[in-house]
Amino acid sequence: MTRVRRDPRADRRAAQIASLDRPRFDLAGRAADGGPGRPRRNPRTEFAALRVTGAARPRFDRQHRGEGAVAQVVSAASTPNVIVVDAPAFLVAVVPDAPGGRLTQHDRQLFGAARTLAGAHGAVAALVAGEIEGLGAIGADRVAALASTQNYAPDVTAAALASAFAALSPRHLLFPETPDGGDLARRLALLTGEPLFPDVEQLSATSVSRAARGKRVAQRAAPARLMTLGADVVAPYSGPAREGRSEPLPTAEVSAPAITDARRIPADPATTPLTVADFVVSAGNGVTDIEAFRRLAEALGATPGASRVLCDAGLMPRASQVGASGSVLTATCYLALGVAGAPQHLQGVAGCEHVVAVNTDLHAAMIERAGLAIVQDAQLVMPALIAALESERAS
Repeated sequence: MTRVRRDPRADRRAAQIASLDRPRFDLAGRAADGGPGRPRRNPRTEFAALRVTGAARPRFDRQHRGEGAVAQVVSAASTPNVIVVDAPAFLVAVVPDAPGGRLTQHDRQLFGAARTLAGAHGAVAALVAGEIEGLGAIGADRVAALASTQNYAPDVTAAALASAFAALSPRHLLFPETPDGGDLARRLALLTGEPLFPDVEQLSATSVSRAARGKRVAQRAAPARLMTLGADVVAPYSGPAREGRSEPLPTAEVSAPAITDARRIPADPATTPLTVADFVVSAGNGVTDIEAFRRLAEALGATPGASRVLCDAGLMPRASQVGASGSVLTATCYLALGVAGAPQHLQGVAGCEHVVAVNTDLHAAMIERAGLAIVQDAQLVMPALIAALESERAS
């Protein structure tokens, strides 16, 4: 049996496109016309089909390829994957601090530790007082509301926790090792008689450890029922969102608080040390009007800081220097005005949760570090912020 021998030169001449200066060939349409070969794939079209619609930045779903990729991508963007655990084998409860109804980074790490202990068969329950948004996104399968008090009443909160502890019977109950969280954990251990394993420094699904004997040895044990977790022990949960279903609790009998009048008096931001300040506004070499900077810091209620350049020039005190050779910050918000962002300065703000930078240089290192950047002269931004704050307070 014989077949006609194909002539590649004739095939190429047949695919040539006429009326062009240079020879060009339509290689994609050869198979459609019955010629030899197959349609040439267009990688740009396939890549465009993977793009997730509605995203501010270009994002692509590389798990879905081939036919139906567009429909699958749109479905994934419109209905995000939420994990639902209907009948968990056990519960791991978390009691975050959440000051002012806002989760701290330490609280988020607490949920990461709880997910490690829960594994694939358990569920994580958040025990919170008041409304807190986004608990499902950080790993909570259940959300139980505790009785809240207007004033500081740790004995009332501990009694409510003891009632919830008896009702839910969790395998583990985690607190942050903070002044408030550690105090509640020790009160609950006293009320329930459960042993407490405090200040966990290493955690896995099968073991926990902490420093003991003046940090000379590490004490290891199986995960206890009551534990407090140190900061930066476990990374926050970053997996798919959980259901965050509401979990009802029985009404607990709450007695009158032993502390009848307790108030939290905020410290003066002007005298607060930078290492413990929650909100820091810092001036760099781009700030020339130091008096306007001080007025802005006072209007914002922030602790003033400065870069090394201003401290070396004597414009700001040495105690206000931010950086590896000055103060290392753990502030919730850091506002940098005219700070270029030297490596030593960036080391000093590495622990800040939110960084806002004002600089005229779009490519400054501080702009790249910031979560929010204003590309403008700090001398123009400072009076505008002061005027906006005064207008808001007047209204």
